[in-house]
Amino acid sequence: MINLYNVSKRLGDFRLKNINLSVNENEYFVILGPTGTGKTVILEIIAGMYQPDKGEVWINQRNVSKIFPESRNIGFVYQDYMLFPHLNVRENIIFALKLKNTPRNIMKQKLEQMASLLNIAGLLKRYPSTLSGGEQQRVALARALVTEPEVLLLDEPLSALDPRSKELLQQELKNIHEQIKTTTIHITHDFNEALLLADRMGIMQNGEIIQVGSPEEVFQKPQSQFVAEFVGMENIYSGEIMEDRGDHYVSIASVSLRVVSPLRGKVRVAIRPEDIIITREKFPSSAQNTVNARIIHIIPRGSLYKVVLDAGITITALVTRQALEELNLELGQNVWAVFKTTAVHVF
Repeated sequence: MINLYNVSKRLGDFRLKNINLSVNENEYFVILGPTGTGKTVILEIIAGMYQPDKGEVWINQRNVSKIFPESRNIGFVYQDYMLFPHLNVRENIIFALKLKNTPRNIMKQKLEQMASLLNIAGLLKRYPSTLSGGEQQRVALARALVTEPEVLLLDEPLSALDPRSKELLQQELKNIHEQIKTTTIHITHDFNEALLLADRMGIMQNGEIIQVGSPEEVFQKPQSQFVAEFVGMENIYSGEIMEDRGDHYVSIASVSLRVVSPLRGKVRVAIRPEDIIITREKFPSSAQNTVNARIIHIIPRGSLYKVVLDAGITITALVTRQALEELNLELGQNVWAVFKTTAVHVF
């Protein structure tokens, strides 16, 4: 549906480097990465606001690299909404339909459909300055979708919202996509948002896409230290894989962890904090990694607690308040960190 072939673009000191990307028809694709890495530039090249210095952009088997934005049938929503302040909600939504000389009866029908879909029928006579951030975002989405675009581009559309509004709109975006199936590219730096919405995702670093896959593949099997850190794998170590009687271990300082991996020699390993269980006593378990450690920090993190352990290497685990209280965990205690071989990702 959308294909970028070796797309490069220089803007001042920034350079987008040889982007190769395929987004399937009806897919919800999320581009994830820190601020300044080129996510918005990719959207603007797809939309036609920039022409690539090198490479091609194809949409629905058509080379659109040199086609004007208005001829690409794309809906675009920026993070600051960009609503017309002098137009009410109704006029904002139908603005593009008017430009296309859409018949009045069809315009009315499309307006009603979008107002119902985005739950904004009661806002049509109001002006943007009277709306909340979440309401403005719904109007911006309605304006982008009312023309029935082939592609919907969303540039961090929820970043300006409070946590509750963000959560509600994330679910609404998911529901809307399930209903209308518009091929969507959504950029964000919030990996929880990406987990909820993405069919597939791409991770960007310094103008390059460095990993593409399903949310499970990217979050559980990062292919680099940058991706591992970005998706919240706080336990990242350098080590070397050894073999003993057919089993494989990675040696990290004074700790030896059993792993399952075809790799050999020097490697990096990563373990998600939520995959580590803390116990007060050692007991038989199917999890084949059991490491003795001392608690050095207990840090509140919302409804969870981050427990930092010293085992010769620093290990971070996440526990619930209930587990913290039931285990009576305190600073300085000796505990056991228990996790499966499959929880140790090797790259």
